[in-house]
Amino acid sequence: MLTFASSTKVFLVAGATDLRKSFDGLAGIATNEIHRSPYSGSLFVYCNARRNRLKVLFWEPGGFWVCAKRLEKGTFFWPRVGTRWIEMTLEELSLLLAGIDVKETKRRRWYHREEEGGSGGMGAAVAGQNSR
Repeated sequence: MLTFASSTKVFLVAGATDLRKSFDGLAGIATNEIHRSPYSGSLFVYCNARRNRLKVLFWEPGGFWVCAKRLEKGTFFWPRVGTRWIEMTLEELSLLLAGIDVKETKRRRWYHREEEGGSGGMGAAVAGQNSR
């Protein structure tokens, strides 16, 4: 079982990706198109045009991992237009992989400590609306 620290960043690459790409091709998209280092330990999530397959690329000391999922029926929620990438939380990724439309979910108002550089998560948490 793979586990990740709660501080692990997840970058969902919007639009369709040619999933015939493997380690180097997906790392190239992370570097050249969304300007993030694929060696950072972050997860990079890609989806095909039909939205029924995805791949996750991440680096751990020693090498890259590429994990894939193919749905036998149905599709994943996937943004098609707008920004090229979306930063999300590990929890939101779990929901997406479970078939939940993350766009339709609402994050309850809890205390949220601002990270340097801000958070671009897909949830409805609004920066500056911290509760105690």
